[in-house]
Amino acid sequence: MNRLALAMNKDPHRRAAGVEIVVNGVAAVCDPLGGLYLPDAGVLVVSDLHLEKGAAFARRGLLLPPYDTQATLNILSAVIARYDPRIVVSLGDNFHDRTGSLHLPEHFRAQLGTLAQGREWIWINGNHDPDGAVDLPGRSTDEVYLDGLVFRHEPKLGPQKGEIAGHLHPAATVRRREKSVRRPCFATDGIRLLMPAFGVMTGGLDLRHRAMAGLFDSSALVAHLMGRDRIYSVRFANLLG
Repeated sequence: MNRLALAMNKDPHRRAAGVEIVVNGVAAVCDPLGGLYLPDAGVLVVSDLHLEKGAAFARRGLLLPPYDTQATLNILSAVIARYDPRIVVSLGDNFHDRTGSLHLPEHFRAQLGTLAQGREWIWINGNHDPDGAVDLPGRSTDEVYLDGLVFRHEPKLGPQKGEIAGHLHPAATVRRREKSVRRPCFATDGIRLLMPAFGVMTGGLDLRHRAMAGLFDSSALVAHLMGRDRIYSVRFANLLG
């Protein structure tokens, strides 16, 4: 069962199969649909939705299947139904380009309005969409501080206690049943956390890539890999290079 199939499950509470972790003293749950839930604050975090990626490519004359926004919103709807968060934080690259929210079709705009109803919605600005979301519920900002954590799109170099960031689309590879399996992952050493990309048309960057250098204490780093219906937690030392 893939992530989209899980999202289409009529009962999102049936099998969450998340993993409980702690980041800078704050309890969190890594969900196999790609969201991070902070139960004490009622906050759901998602990152790198890259909505309207197919449309952005079409504007440049490159045709991709146009179903990415609907699929991503279906998964987002399921993870929101699972936790019913008080606050949703979307960690940047919410849209694939800076005009994506401006040209968002009305039925998607209405769907986001329904998802945001009765809760606070925070759009973090990303490098793909630095101008913020246009005519959508919530507010746009470069970063936000909540309950001892800081939420921003791009991770900062050096020690950053309590940082929750996206941008790098972390992924990791493990050996399972004599095969190599590569999956998106939540990456954390207990001090900071990098979020997996939530959008269905996004790639991943291996945790051993040089862009990840200096972000984590590798001796404490754990990759929480998104499986088909659960999270698999693997220490960095046990990942394939």
